Order: sequence, then structure tokens, then C-alpha cells
Amino acid sequence: MISETVRKIRTDWAKSDAERDAGLTTPPHLVRHDDIAYGPHGEWNLLDIYHRDDTASPKPAIVSIHGGGWVYGNKETYQYYCMSLAEKGFTVVNFNYRLAPEHPYPAALTDVNQVFAFLAGQGKEYCVDVDRLFVVGDSAGAQLASQYLAALTNPGYARLLKLETPGVKVRAAALNCGMYDGRSFGEGEEELDELFWEYMGSKIGGLEVEAMDVMSYITAQFPPSFVMSAVYDFLRENARPMYEHLKGLGIDCRFKIYGTPEQKEMGHVFHLNCKSREAAKCNEEECEFFREHLED
Repeated sequence: MISETVRKIRTDWAKSDAERDAGLTTPPHLVRHDDIAYGPHGEWNLLDIYHRDDTASPKPAIVSIHGGGWVYGNKETYQYYCMSLAEKGFTVVNFNYRLAPEHPYPAALTDVNQVFAFLAGQGKEYCVDVDRLFVVGDSAGAQLASQYLAALTNPGYARLLKLETPGVKVRAAALNCGMYDGRSFGEGEEELDELFWEYMGSKIGGLEVEAMDVMSYITAQFPPSFVMSAVYDFLRENARPMYEHLKGLGIDCRFKIYGTPEQKEMGHVFHLNCKSREAAKCNEEECEFFREHLED
């Protein structure tokens, strides 16, 4: 049974995303590899890979984990954002994952792991340099990114999550407009709480709740991270605690709140708007952060 809240989100957010991207097309001189199967779950397990048409060998690659409150989103709604990153010289991986409530936790996290396993085995075929991987994630995608990166760098946490992670290293990440502290999930804004419980499912015990406490499992091996939010992002207050936590562990990190009080458009996931000058600035600064860590 899909709740009225989820139905409304899927309708309203899809309309908003379509308006944001109206008129955009695939940039010239970009190559698309569309609808590559990376796992066994049909259309849920498809990915696209983008790179410039002058790419003849594996390049540093960005893996994008889309947002949508764990219940909405797909690679089509992120294609123009991801292609804008590919124009900067990266190979970019943009993928679907299983959504709640049809597929509750840990389906999405399992699919993220499957993407990295696919890249470890077949990435070179699509100009992905598996030795120079980066991650971007926003909103629920930032939560998934932080959880998965914690598992990649903390074997004990990977065992708790029952993930057999591939032997890959992520050199740096950009965590955008996200939620991170699992101890506060389900105890805040009413709609967010509802989405969290839709994601976790009705049959949940202490172990699952413990597994969402990502920050307790982040170690000093967590990748260097660019943590950002915006003046009118409703999740803005989650950004600085994550930054301070990483900084306290000695991890190289950046923190930035974009926009000014006069810029009402600087809200949640503003960086996905390829028509926005502020989005372009944010995305370039994150890519420059990645370039700084190419040889880590």
C-alpha cells in the first residue's frame, strides 16, 4: 500500500523536476551509454554512463546517488546534472535504485553496493577509472552515500549491514543537502518522519535502527568530503554537524552554505538546476575539490 504522502511526492516532485529541466538537451560532444543493467532487478537496476567524446581511456569517475526521500527519483531526473559534471572531464555514473515503500531498507543500500561491484568488474569498458572514484549524493542520496562510504571504510560496519563490499576506494565525496545523524531520524519534521518509516518498513527492530546510526561508524578512513547546503535548504542544520564530525576525525573536508537571504531560490538541492549560476559555481567547486584528491 502506497501512502497518500508518497503518491503526492511522486506527482509534485516529478512536475517540479520537469519544469526545472525544460528545454535542456544532451550537450554536444558528450557520449551516453544508457540503460546498462548492473543488477538483477530490471528497470530498478539500470545505470547510465556519460563522458566526453574525446575520452579514449578510463577517466576519473563520479558516481551520483540521487535523492528523493528514499521514495522518489530516478536517473532520468538526474541526467542533466550528471552530464554537466561529465562536461568537466569526468566519467559520470547515474543510476536507478529500488525505492520504498515497494522496496524498503536495505534495498537501496544493497543496490548502491551492486553498482560499485559492477564498476569494479566492468567499469573500464565504459571509461571508468576504478582507481579514481568519487561520489556525489544529495538529500536521501547524501544519507545513502555517507552510509555506504562508512561501510567501505569500516569493515565492522559493513558486516553489521551485511554488505560484501568490492575492493574499491573512493577518493573524495560531496555530501549535498543531506541528513546524516541516524539517531534523529523519525523524531523531527512530520513528513520527513513518515518518509523515513516508509523507507525502513513496518517490520523493524533494534538492529536496523542501530545500522542507521551512520555517524557512530565513521572512522578516520572516511573519504575527504565537501559538505554543503543552502540558505533556504530545509535540511541546512544537518550540514555543519556532519562537517564538524569529519573534521574532528582529521578528515580533509570543506563546508559551505550557498546563497544569501535575498536569494529565495537557494533551497534544497538547488545544485541540480543546470540553468542556475549558483548551481554551476557549487558544482565546479566540488569538482575542483575532487581534482585536489586525484592522487590520494
